[in-house]
Amino acid sequence: MRILVVSDTHHDFDTLYRLVLREKDTIDLLLHLGDGAQDIDDLRSVWPLLPVRFVRGNCDYVSTAAGTAVVEANETRLLLTHGHLFDVNYTMERLAAEARRQNAAVALFGHTHRQLYRSELGIQLMNPGSLGKPRDGERGYGIIEFIQGQPVCSLHRFE
Repeated sequence: MRILVVSDTHHDFDTLYRLVLREKDTIDLLLHLGDGAQDIDDLRSVWPLLPVRFVRGNCDYVSTAAGTAVVEANETRLLLTHGHLFDVNYTMERLAAEARRQNAAVALFGHTHRQLYRSELGIQLMNPGSLGKPRDGERGYGIIEFIQGQPVCSLHRFE
């Protein structure tokens, strides 16, 4: 299984479209971590059969999507959130604790517009960065693949 993880597209549908066009034949699931509700609606109109999960971000004012979700992939639980609900600008402890409470091996978040991968409290934490408004120089996304049944997270750049 191969999962594409994006966040913070902020109405930059063109960039999201180009990335998904390039990756769609190699992924089993797209996860969007918020601040892109309209972009996801537009994407679903182009590729209605593409498996997508979306959580609401702090700028998705009219979205009715949940603020957090747990997705099971390859018998592994993934916690999805935008990040603002867990103060990720300041600490990863609350996010890692929630992932542990949800029995998730991986916690995925956005909000900071900066890529990050690290382990905290035994939980893999990944922020794919922002496709729309990066604050760390370049547009970013993440990939999760499963090797011998274990999730392997990687960060990538996109022009």
